[in-house]
Amino acid sequence: MSPHPVLKRLSSQRIYSFLFGKGAGEPDFRIGVNFRANTPGCHCPRERGTTTCPGWPWVLAVVRHGRDARATSSGFTLVELLAAITILLLLTSVVLPVVRVQVQRTREVELRRGLRQLRDAIDRYKDFSDRGMIPVKADTFGYPPDLKTLLEGVTLKGAATTKYKFLRRLPVDPMTGEASWGLRSMQDDLDSRSWGGQSVFDVYSKSQGTALDGSRYGDW
Repeated sequence: MSPHPVLKRLSSQRIYSFLFGKGAGEPDFRIGVNFRANTPGCHCPRERGTTTCPGWPWVLAVVRHGRDARATSSGFTLVELLAAITILLLLTSVVLPVVRVQVQRTREVELRRGLRQLRDAIDRYKDFSDRGMIPVKADTFGYPPDLKTLLEGVTLKGAATTKYKFLRRLPVDPMTGEASWGLRSMQDDLDSRSWGGQSVFDVYSKSQGTALDGSRYGDW
């Protein structure tokens, strides 16, 4: 089988432009037909039997194959895109609740740490008061009058200017985002939500939220 005279000296780019018009891009396929040795009418510049001869049937077959391949490629790309989106949605639905629980658990740890710091400072103040190291105000039962006293410190007995501070800073409630805490005095009920103002016997979170274990943060 000999190549068509028109295509005899045309490159694959020219053949592609001839079929599809000027400005067509370089075809993304390279397919040929290997002819047997001593093929009659083969005018390829290389040795016979080892070269690729482009002819009309081959060009039409390649064009059909190229169009089908592109359509198939586009279809597979769409399927893969939909599959990727589905997988991402599934992963998001699984990961988001886990992340949300982990964030809440971290805040609960910070809340317990803040309450522990405040209560330790209150207990140290009470210990100093019971040992007679700091002056005791009436109706306080030896507890600090407010949280500000724990920050600014108290003058020790026998020292004119020396102050002992029980807190370096006031912890921030991670549930409310503020350095504000509910207070209870010695005279208040254990579940009271209003402070009598006589002293600071205990502290609690002002958050109305519910913990992972079902308890209320305000009851911690």
